[in-house]
Amino acid sequence: MKKIGFLSFGHWANHPSYQARTASDTLLQSIDLAVAAEEIGVDGAYFRVHHFAAQLASPFPLLSAIGAKTKQIEIGTGVIDMRYENPLYMVEDAGAADLISGGRLQLGISRGSPEQVIDGWRYFGYGPAEGETDAEMGRNKAMQFLDKLDGVGFATPNPYPMFPNPPGLLRLEPHSAGLRERIWWGAASNATAIWAAENGMHLQSSTLKFDENGKPFHEQQAEQIRLYKEAWKKAGHKRESRVSVSRSIFAIMNDQDRFYFGQQGGSKDQLGYIESDKRAIFGRSYAAEPDQLIKELEKDEAIKEADTLLLTIPNTLGVDYNVHVLSSIIKHVAPGLGWR
Repeated sequence: MKKIGFLSFGHWANHPSYQARTASDTLLQSIDLAVAAEEIGVDGAYFRVHHFAAQLASPFPLLSAIGAKTKQIEIGTGVIDMRYENPLYMVEDAGAADLISGGRLQLGISRGSPEQVIDGWRYFGYGPAEGETDAEMGRNKAMQFLDKLDGVGFATPNPYPMFPNPPGLLRLEPHSAGLRERIWWGAASNATAIWAAENGMHLQSSTLKFDENGKPFHEQQAEQIRLYKEAWKKAGHKRESRVSVSRSIFAIMNDQDRFYFGQQGGSKDQLGYIESDKRAIFGRSYAAEPDQLIKELEKDEAIKEADTLLLTIPNTLGVDYNVHVLSSIIKHVAPGLGWR
């Protein structure tokens, strides 16, 4: 069995072919899609976070709204850029969203990807300490976040408070027990995947990673996952780890599917650069009729290694079409691969 979720970047634009033309459209349609996805048996609703762009940016109001309108589906991010975050305030936001959803939050965080503006986190009031890189700043903020999620008191109480305090040091509220065990790290390299395992975070591996050995993307990603699992075991954690991978997968069921995605069939991995100097490999998309899709996906080593598959969706095409996209995979592809 494999958990299957969707991952939305939450785009919008005033384009005649788009169903999501405004931020309001995207937010409200995201809620509707999560509700509909739960009804057809999808396991997770995940959302990307990008700042300074016509895309979803502040995840907690959206996740809370989805949590209040659903019963079972996991809700999460893939990923929150920690360079932009106040870790303590984020503990409060995440705790509230998790409590509203009844403990279904699966929160993906990371050091972040190249953004729309230069050093965008500086506009949020943050910057690396002396001798610290922005990547190190992101990881250090992640460690602060994880530390405070444990719910241990750390703040000295005011001797003359507005309301009576419990004895001892105070923690952040609301505290959601168990959330610390549902934090994921988005890793683009083998080293950061190992670091995530050592620090007790689940692994999110996307459709790109640093090109570390020249092998095909799915083989490099599978190696990354195996290194992560080895590091998790070596760290001696008492709970099971989880790993998700993201893929663009479209079952061609009708002429509309063929019009939108037929040209993506047979696509290949691509090489490029992120942040101008880091060579990266980008995984291929899959688009074919169900029987052919099953044959192609059987060869994807990284999907085999992961317990969770996040299907990237074209959110601008609207709720109904994306339900069709997800339903086609759930009904016509997943059973043939033993995922359902």
